[in-house]
Amino acid sequence: MKKTFLFLFVLLLSQTNTFSQTKEKDWMLGPFERPENAQPILQKDSASTFKSPITQTIVHWESMATFNPAAITTSDSIYVLYRAEEKLGEKEIGGHRSRIGMATSADGTSYNKWPQPVFYPKNDNQKINEWPGGIEDPRIVETEDGLYVLTYTQWNRKVPKLAVATSKDLVHWEKHGPVFQNYKNGIYHEKETKSGAIVTALKDGKLVAAKIDGKYWMYYGVPHIWLATSTNMIDWEPVETYEGKLAPVLSPRPGYFDSWLVEAGPPPLLTNNGIVVLYNAGNSQNIGVKELGNRIYTGGQALFDAQEPWKLLDRTEKPFIKPELPFEKSGQYKDGTTFLEGLVLFKNVWYLYYGTADSMVGVVTARK
Repeated sequence: MKKTFLFLFVLLLSQTNTFSQTKEKDWMLGPFERPENAQPILQKDSASTFKSPITQTIVHWESMATFNPAAITTSDSIYVLYRAEEKLGEKEIGGHRSRIGMATSADGTSYNKWPQPVFYPKNDNQKINEWPGGIEDPRIVETEDGLYVLTYTQWNRKVPKLAVATSKDLVHWEKHGPVFQNYKNGIYHEKETKSGAIVTALKDGKLVAAKIDGKYWMYYGVPHIWLATSTNMIDWEPVETYEGKLAPVLSPRPGYFDSWLVEAGPPPLLTNNGIVVLYNAGNSQNIGVKELGNRIYTGGQALFDAQEPWKLLDRTEKPFIKPELPFEKSGQYKDGTTFLEGLVLFKNVWYLYYGTADSMVGVVTARK
């Protein structure tokens, strides 16, 4: 009888541990855990409709997928800004149309979607960059004076461009266009850019955009992660070598889970140990980790110097989160993803939001 009880206890313990991530190094955020019986918090809805200001037709704006979420907090709620795709026939990934939807939560457990998108292509001066593909993959930060700064990818189905928009209320947005359009007469304006994660610091219990040496800093890009600076959060200057070339600060590593690519995740956090960057990692099975599979997206963490944000101090050797549950391993992206984009501190709990297989939104949590 005792042996049976012990077996059941060990079995239960092992099952419980499959829902948590380990903390490999002391400086890391976490460890993060999935809720018991974890399920996606946001899913597509074919019934949701919206009148497109460009086509002047009623569209089913989240009929294909809802994924890749940003997140921000107010005093009493979490706001999740997620990428919502309108299904356009049987097109492949990248062929549908994206807008940004909103969901709110007062407890971090249940989420209420808003009926219409909050950020989308219009007949404005950014239509040339945002149509017909739409607006993708947001990250968001708040400044000390309460301005919300959104970085996102503009997709005109020609060149993806990293762009910025600002808002005072999360509803009304001013688009400022591609972040590098004014740098050196636009030498990077027609080059692929995406995934802009602006460095934050914890102040009075919430994350705010942080200045280092009088400037804001942003980690961005794929398949390497690069670095850029700004004094106004709108016009950005990439960090270059003395030859005037982009200087990657984090790169793929043969032999590891991030052997295929690395991509900036949610806004990094300035800590006593340095800048903690959560990043998305793609595996190339032939030169990476065979048991992970090919092109699977997991999550890693890297530590950069607080005074020299380009200086890599340490890096995880294993993913701290990876696709394990059915909704993380099946969907529009067949190889599986836990694609990190949103991080907030809410009621002394870290909430880390991620896209699953380009189809749904998941969340894991950690005690502060």
